[in-house]
Amino acid sequence: MEAVKVKILREGAVLPTYGSEGAAGADLYACLHTPVDVAPGETVFIPTGLAMAIPEGLAGLVYARSGLAIKHGLCMANGVGVIDSDYRGELRVPMVNLGAQPYTIQPGERVAQLCIAPVYTAAFVPAGALSGTARGEGGFGSTGR
Repeated sequence: MEAVKVKILREGAVLPTYGSEGAAGADLYACLHTPVDVAPGETVFIPTGLAMAIPEGLAGLVYARSGLAIKHGLCMANGVGVIDSDYRGELRVPMVNLGAQPYTIQPGERVAQLCIAPVYTAAFVPAGALSGTARGEGGFGSTGR
């Protein structure tokens, strides 16, 4: 298990927690003093009150919580958030309400999940040609349903 140093930036912040022994993602909590209403189609930043020192060679990947997304349409506005190992600012969760009803985020509510994952830094080099594959240039559903 890799240690990740976490700085608490303000009162009410909660360290990430794993919901079960086999959970891949740790829950991130809303660090709010008052509830935040999110209207349909609206995007908001939800503060966590935390900053992290993710070790070099790793990244934090922030995903929507499936229950909020399925039941209420509350998702990550950017799909997946990426926290680089050299970022030291507050973790804020960009959330969008894709549902038909307003949703109220409560102080201390679990709003996203954080996975810490290894990162491979690639060297991108120009090439005149690429090796062939059976798939070739087929994309966007070309491999079937």
